[in-house]
Amino acid sequence: MKPDIYEQVTDRIITQLESGVVPWKSPYFSKVGFPRNFSTGRAYQGINVFLLGSLRFTSPHFLTFIQAKELGGHIRKGEHGSLVVKYGTYTKHEDQAPAIEDEAETRRFLRAYTVFHASQIEGIEFPQPDNLPELSITQKTDRAREIVAAMPNAPAIHDGNAIPCYRPKTDSVHMPERGFFGSEEAYYSTLFHELSHSTGHASRLARKSLLENKGIDAAGDTARKVYAEEELVAEMGASFLNAHAGIMEDEISNSAAYLQSWIDVLKSKDAKSWIVRAASQAQKAANYILNIQPEVLP
Repeated sequence: MKPDIYEQVTDRIITQLESGVVPWKSPYFSKVGFPRNFSTGRAYQGINVFLLGSLRFTSPHFLTFIQAKELGGHIRKGEHGSLVVKYGTYTKHEDQAPAIEDEAETRRFLRAYTVFHASQIEGIEFPQPDNLPELSITQKTDRAREIVAAMPNAPAIHDGNAIPCYRPKTDSVHMPERGFFGSEEAYYSTLFHELSHSTGHASRLARKSLLENKGIDAAGDTARKVYAEEELVAEMGASFLNAHAGIMEDEISNSAAYLQSWIDVLKSKDAKSWIVRAASQAQKAANYILNIQPEVLP
């Protein structure tokens, strides 16, 4: 049987969670940068960031077997590669008739690839690992503040609410006063979570999991699934933004209950494609807030 790629990815994320590691809260993004393909120079996107970042290598460079060979190198004997995927959509037309846009059917595809880290490859001179400079708390918060201020078409942000939330009806983010947070980093990490929710608004990315979200107390399996997926998008979106600000997410504690909640969600029926789809949507959310165009690997 052909292996189910969605299931492979989800199982790997669940294994990480069960070992006490939250793949989307790795400090290595801030320390060594986002993982990237050494041949093309382009950064990996979406779920690949978490699949590769959670390996905690000390440099961001990866290559496929063929790319390593083309550059005059080879994979060291006994080394095992790491899974990455390419996720996207394509349009299928009926073969019997001329292509008509209205009759086109949009389908998703997912392809698996294997890549190897620089430390697993011989015969190629990679840049020496160069950890990014450690930022002071002031520098981190300045970066975070700049990210928030530069968000295009931003929602209104209000302090003084009892709990942090995004309200789609008023297109507004509501936060507790900063003094209720243990640190400025925790404040901005939470704010990034809510801003990630806001990117799903109809005036921005019109994300289905936000537009159809009825809240945590909504009745019915479908409503609960929509809520869970949107929360996963916001969690991952905040992770991307934290990394850009230099915030080390390992410093923001994760309780056993937090870990178990995501394990339960990802093990639930029909959830095997969520992690890939949510990571893709989270990347789009972060890119929207940062006002950048994504680098897409060929």
